[in-house]
Amino acid sequence: MTDAEQTTFPRQFARTQRFRLGAPSAFTPAPDGSRIALLRTKTGADRATCLWTAEPATGVLTLIADPVELLADTGAEQLTDAEKARRERSRTGAAGIVDYAVDAAVTSAVFALSGRLFAADLVKGGVRELPAAGPVVDPRIDPTGRQVAYLSGGSLRVIGVDGTGDRALAEPDGPNPETVGYGAADFIAAEELDRFRGYWWSPDGEKLLVARVDEAPVRVQYIADPANPVVAPRTVRYPAAGTANAVVELFLFGLDGARSQVEWDRVGYEYLARVHWSEHGPALVSVLSRDQKTGLVLAVAADGSTSVVAREHDEVFFEFAPGAPVWVPPVGEGRARLARIAARGDSYRLLLGEDSVTPEGVQVRSLVSAGPEYGFVTASMDDPTREHVLRVAWADGAMKRVNGVSGVSAAAVGGTLAVVSSATLDQPNTRTYVVDMSAEQPTRLSVIESVAETPLITARPIELVLGERELHGALLLPSNHKPGSKLPVLLDPYGGPHAQMVKAAHNLYLNAQWIADHGFAVLVVDGRGTPGRGPAWDRAVRDDFAGATLQDQVDGLHAAAEQYPDLDLTRVAIRGWSYGGYLSALAVLRRPDVFHAAVVGAPVTDWKMYDTCYTERYLGHPDQQPAVYAANSLFPQAGSGAWEWAEPRRPMLIIHGLADDNVVAAHTLRLSSALLAAGRPHTVLPLSGVTHMTPQEIVAENLLKIQVGFLKEALGMKDAG
Repeated sequence: MTDAEQTTFPRQFARTQRFRLGAPSAFTPAPDGSRIALLRTKTGADRATCLWTAEPATGVLTLIADPVELLADTGAEQLTDAEKARRERSRTGAAGIVDYAVDAAVTSAVFALSGRLFAADLVKGGVRELPAAGPVVDPRIDPTGRQVAYLSGGSLRVIGVDGTGDRALAEPDGPNPETVGYGAADFIAAEELDRFRGYWWSPDGEKLLVARVDEAPVRVQYIADPANPVVAPRTVRYPAAGTANAVVELFLFGLDGARSQVEWDRVGYEYLARVHWSEHGPALVSVLSRDQKTGLVLAVAADGSTSVVAREHDEVFFEFAPGAPVWVPPVGEGRARLARIAARGDSYRLLLGEDSVTPEGVQVRSLVSAGPEYGFVTASMDDPTREHVLRVAWADGAMKRVNGVSGVSAAAVGGTLAVVSSATLDQPNTRTYVVDMSAEQPTRLSVIESVAETPLITARPIELVLGERELHGALLLPSNHKPGSKLPVLLDPYGGPHAQMVKAAHNLYLNAQWIADHGFAVLVVDGRGTPGRGPAWDRAVRDDFAGATLQDQVDGLHAAAEQYPDLDLTRVAIRGWSYGGYLSALAVLRRPDVFHAAVVGAPVTDWKMYDTCYTERYLGHPDQQPAVYAANSLFPQAGSGAWEWAEPRRPMLIIHGLADDNVVAAHTLRLSSALLAAGRPHTVLPLSGVTHMTPQEIVAENLLKIQVGFLKEALGMKDAG
């Protein structure tokens, strides 16, 4: 029997990193339509990501940079702590060239590999190493292609593309330089605001906007490795709810080292959310108040002074959408205009200035690109489980779908080219097309090949709309299920803000189908707070994680059982990770009348221990709303000091990575202590060396098997072994 024949689905799922390996990604179309830069591994199980170009008319790929060849002189790739942290924040599990930056013409690219700096010619081919003072993190070539900026040891450095003139432009300074860094995104920006960068080139390549981050005010935490007691604990600074954030400032640097500070009310607006700098107007800086109710878009003058271009206020919370705000290029002799995304009525709408371009009912999720005549967005229309790429005319709001399928699509746009990747329910993996946007009707030019492995199983989700709130759900039954045979039920949610589990994409349901084929009906339900349904839906969880999100799972379960009587409500389990882990623990502790067992992965157990930005957006400041935090904690205490949890007592399997720096293992340890004190049955599975992700192949595979075994035993299934 071959290795391939011996491979189980869980092993394949882990080995292929959820079938992402081999799928092309990170597309950058050249503005003249001559080439497309992208990343892809050579096979569906190869973790070494390579840099390629694609010919738009044919989709034919040319290998530009192979990390294995580039590191042949030094061996395996080595990552610095800074690079590991950066990949953890962006949830990047692949190796090799995981990020790159190009000049404005997309003729040159730069990337870091094992702390070394490389430059690639995207036209003629060829890669050369630049003699940078490494270890190098996040290199970015200037738009004109003359200079490369990069981060190293808290400093921002610049080197010529010819390899000369390497120098530090900004170095850690102040009374505590060990807590200061230039050019990197702070923890909150990367983890919660989708800003993974900390510096930006000017369009002419003469200046840079650079974030200075001082973590001195941030509380110190220590993450130990109990499996290696001779190793000192790792020190991290983690801004828990109600505590101090890092001090984030912004400076305008010239290449000669001259600098001026970008001025704004940092006390009133301490989150730096977005920066956009194009040739169509002054740099735009978007800042957000600590309570996240007010956001400002600021234009930056040459001396660092700012003026307000736009202001948004929401009495619940406001968020800047991905890709916005940006300047829209002028038409003819006109002036550039500001494009952004904001709530108007009960829709997230694309705005040009103060005018809504998209209509009520279209939920705009991100701004992909802004040209003089059209904006390109991702949006959901009448169904939140579908995401489309829309071309929207600035003049009259006319919309045209660029993706040709009903599913979940994303795009990259450059010049007249769009690269569209789409997933559907009826086919595994994604498909990527090059689309010509020069004519009124978008025209497909070619396919960019994916070499992702085909899953060993086929998911068969049944799409559902459940209950009076019209919750969107998906039900997965065993492949051999015969109607009339009762099935134990497993709810498999995330269930909280910022993550949508029910989408028209086949691969999202592979794990659920594998579990279903072990004899379960697996139900996935998106409740209030999950994306795609508009501002009121998002804000319905304010101050009420424990009530709203748990009730939606209960209501979804009961509504599904009405439609499918084979669901056995006397045997119901729930599992989840992160927020889903919190929700799973909450389910068996507060609603044991409904839920009979839980798999609790990396749970947030006390929201005062989770980070400032996410937690305070939904639950407010803990000093101002202590009762809200108590109501949403897993630890309700009676006046006598005893833990108040509902009866009967349900078994729990709690899983946590001991190296997790996002939801630290203390969450699980405190929950376990409280359960033990109350005499509650539970099992704790600690994962040594594992972070909030579980990328290790064998760990990820065995986690699935252990969970299924636990659930079968807990629900009294005959083949529990």
